Amino acid sequence: MRRARYPRHHLISAAAVACCLTIGAAPSASAVDDPVSLPTVRTALGADEPCAGPSAETARAEPWTRAAMSLSRAWQLTQGSGVLVAVVDTGVGADIPALQGRVTHVGAAKPDCVGHGSFAAGLIAAAPGPGSGMAGVAPQARVLAVPGTDERGITDGPALATAIRQAADAGAKVIYVARAVLDGRAELTKAVEYASERDALIVAPVAPDALPRGATGDQAAARPYFPAFLPKVVSVVDYGPDLARPTNAPEPFAADLAAPGDAVVSVGPRGAGHYIGSGSSFAAANVAGAAALVRARYPELSADQTAARLASTAYPADIPRLDPYAGLTAVAGGGAVDRRVEPARVDPKPDTAEGSRRTALVVAGAALLLVLVLAAAVAIVPRGRARSWRAADR
Repeated sequence: MRRARYPRHHLISAAAVACCLTIGAAPSASAVDDPVSLPTVRTALGADEPCAGPSAETARAEPWTRAAMSLSRAWQLTQGSGVLVAVVDTGVGADIPALQGRVTHVGAAKPDCVGHGSFAAGLIAAAPGPGSGMAGVAPQARVLAVPGTDERGITDGPALATAIRQAADAGAKVIYVARAVLDGRAELTKAVEYASERDALIVAPVAPDALPRGATGDQAAARPYFPAFLPKVVSVVDYGPDLARPTNAPEPFAADLAAPGDAVVSVGPRGAGHYIGSGSSFAAANVAGAAALVRARYPELSADQTAARLASTAYPADIPRLDPYAGLTAVAGGGAVDRRVEPARVDPKPDTAEGSRRTALVVAGAALLLVLVLAAAVAIVPRGRARSWRAADR
């Protein structure tokens, strides 16, 4: 297991009680969209499979993830305006109304044949649309689409490393990497260091979304994937409406945060329809959106401080669960301070009991002094009178 890479500062959240209610309890089943009605997003496509198209279905209900992350309250503080989030994935479609006017493409990042990158970008930054409850975590953030795979969704460590460098060079403040790979550790380590030097926060899934068919027990065992396992990368694992993970999900080796990632709803590669998906890659997208909110509200924070804030304000669990609202409202005792929250001024009131004790001590001391003076007078005055107040002989 890795050591914790970001310190847990002492923070007091204005939403501590509400956090326990919304994050700690599983949402009701009515908050989850019917998975049968929406097409499922794919991670990769076979050589002969057609590209993903627009979905004919729209998620009308509010997704369960909005309540789980307290997004309605978080949006009252910020919606991520001004923050550029890089999506290193299969690309992002150019004809997605929920992202209209906020996507910049690098190289071959469009069109998105697989649809995974568009889905992730929607989780991060989709704006709410008419007749739908779906919206991204940071609905006013800008998206930088960087190709991290080939057209069919196949990738490796060196390809991801190149994409991370491109995202950092373009000025992304948050870099979302959709894939977890076993190769390319050296190249990815250098790329992560390169991005960190440019104050970019990297977020990645702790493991692939699902095990291949017929996977052996050895393949299912927890192991370190990259870039999530590297220092300076926020690694994320998924959970669903019941706070559990799918049975075909790989075992996480170690993770910094857990976030909603199963039975989540987002946009397709084209059109206004929606897809449904599950996996750690989508949980990482939600964390990337939360990082965009924090960086928009606290532009003075570095990438490391932003990561520390997200970890410190997460709901306590075996793997701390993301709480964006707490990350925006907490007041740090030893790290980032919310300068937008005016602390309540309380006039100190005197301690009545303490004052009484002090008064009693003063009175007792004065009485003792008076007794001593009187005793001395009783002994001295008669002698003085007997000598007519003359000095005594030596």
